[in-house]
Formats: sequence, structure tokens, C-alpha cells
Amino acid sequence: MSIEVLESAAAVAEKIDRERLSGKAIGLVPTMGALHEGHASLIARAADECGFVVVSIFVNPTQFGPSEDFDVYPRTFEADLELCESHGVDLVFAPTAGELYPFGTRSVVKAPEIADLLEGSGRPGHFDGVATVVSKLFAIAGRCNAYFGAKDYQQLQVVKAMAKELCFPVEIVECETVRESDGLALSSRNRRLDIGQRAAALSLSAALSTAKDAIEVLGETSAAEVERIMIDILHSVEGVEVEYAVVADLVSLQHIDSISDEVRLLVAAKVGNVRLIDNVGAIPSLRHGEALREKVVAQ
Repeated sequence: MSIEVLESAAAVAEKIDRERLSGKAIGLVPTMGALHEGHASLIARAADECGFVVVSIFVNPTQFGPSEDFDVYPRTFEADLELCESHGVDLVFAPTAGELYPFGTRSVVKAPEIADLLEGSGRPGHFDGVATVVSKLFAIAGRCNAYFGAKDYQQLQVVKAMAKELCFPVEIVECETVRESDGLALSSRNRRLDIGQRAAALSLSAALSTAKDAIEVLGETSAAEVERIMIDILHSVEGVEVEYAVVADLVSLQHIDSISDEVRLLVAAKVGNVRLIDNVGAIPSLRHGEALREKVVAQ
């Protein structure tokens, strides 16, 4: 396999510096491995926009709680390398935990306040772990474009805020969620679902799609009613344990009462013992036509 794989942070930083000095823009795609077509779309965009693409593969222990699925998180390194090579990745950074945490976790990045909501409320310390490892990757990569999927929408907002507040010379590039033909958002955890659970997991995207239509087509402006729609759909499917289904501000992710501008709909649920999250944006019907016209004009 011709793709270059490095474990040393110093070696990766040196390699990236050489490529940057040669005039190439650097594209960074941080991942925890178990790569799928969602990751492939991030890599493809990075390859389109940058002259040198780096993918990190590291299952970060500091973002998992003691009762979470760190030990069973899918690890498919050889398949990951094949996907990277087939999509034009120049360098894979695959560090050990000792490489990224040589002194353990005595130095931790505190995530911005947005991290305390939703995922953060039920997973204390999770986003501090995310912020810490992403900060390390940004420090190693230096000036670059970093590509993140909107499927992990709160993580995306945390990373954007953290990068801005800590003055990293990194442009955060948001990429749309990639879905299966039936609507299921691609996730590394999907491979842990059996056939019945896979069918039940479709309730997440169904709830979001129905709620989005309620806002954009039917003109619903009550956040409570939209949330009721999502929860009812999720509760109607056996084997789905709802954690949250909320209408939130697009940037702050604070809960809202009345929908007058674009919002984010976010859901989290356990299907069997697999925890899944998903989200979509929604624009109120009165503004939806304006948004479409603006999009046409922009094109």
C-alpha cells in the first residue's frame, strides 16, 4: 500500500510544514476510524480544495465515559487505509494514545459553554475530550482547512467556537450529512445494529423529516408541537429509547419556544445498546421561499 502512514506527531508536523512551504494548502480530516462514505465525502471535498490531505485515525479515549462504548467502538484500520488511498489521501496520522497523551490527561482543554447542552448534559466531560484531542491535531497540523460533518452538529459548533476562541489558524469547513438511500445517517456505530435494529433506527431520520415538513410545509411555529411530533414517532417504534428530541437555535443550540427563523432539529436515542444521534436544519415556511430564492440567485 503506497499511502504514507505515520504515528509520530513530530514527523507529521514536519511533513505538513514541508508541504505547506511548497505552496500546498493543507486539508485535515479528523476521524476515529471505522470509515464510511460519510468520511469519504469529507475526504473528497478536502482533496478538491487542498493540495495535501491528511486524515487522522485515532479512537480518542478521553471523549468516552466509563460506561460508554470505547472498548467495542469499531476498529477497521486496514479497510480505513484502503478507503483513504482510493480517495486520494496523502498522509494518514495514526498515533497511539501514548503519542497524543504522553503525560496522561493533566492538561485538558475546557470546551465552550455550548458543550454543556444536549450531548454534554448526559455525557459529562465528553466535549472536553473532543476539544482536547482536536486542539492537539490543530497544533500538529498548523494552518489548514479542517473538515467536519454536520451529522455531529453539536461537536461541529463546539469545534468552531473552540478554534475561534483559541485563535487556531484553522478554517472549519462544514460538510452535509451523508445518508443511506432510506434516510439513515451514516455512522460508524451503524455496523453494530442487527437487521431489526437497523430498521428501528430509521425512526430518527423519519422523526426529523416529519418535523422539518411541519415547519417548512405546514407552517408550524410552536417548538413544543414540533418536539411532540418527533417524540411520538420515536416512541412508536419498539426498541427505541429516546434521550432527547429538541428544536434549538442554529448556533447557540439553546432551546427555543417559537420558530421564527432557521432552527436545528436534533435527536438522540438508543436502539438496542447502540446510541445514535441525528439532526437537520429547518426554515419556517414564511422564510423558506425567501431562502430558496436567495439560493437560486447565488447560483
